[in-house]
Amino acid sequence: MTDCLFCKIARGEIPAGKVAESESCIAFRDISPQAPVHVLVIPRAHYASLNEVPDGTVLAAMGDLARQVAQSEGLAKGYRCVINTGGDGGQTVGHLHMHVLGGRRLKWPPG
Repeated sequence: MTDCLFCKIARGEIPAGKVAESESCIAFRDISPQAPVHVLVIPRAHYASLNEVPDGTVLAAMGDLARQVAQSEGLAKGYRCVINTGGDGGQTVGHLHMHVLGGRRLKWPPG
């Protein structure tokens, strides 16, 4: 998919508050943060949602980068990683992404 917002961010066509990157993923600040630290981790390859991921490789790469982000953002007390899938799951952008949230005590259930 070439017109996907997150694909354009991953290719550097749209500026984003980049926090970290790896060969297969990029992490950037959410434009509508829900916590003091709210970073999105996306794969550079396009997958519309978790339902389209063919194997765990991309998820492992996303998890590795999320952990690096948490360390660099000083989230030693804890953080949450969330992947919303589909409309009922709260997914609003049709590109697989993981939210890394922290910087305060997070509530459960989330909402």
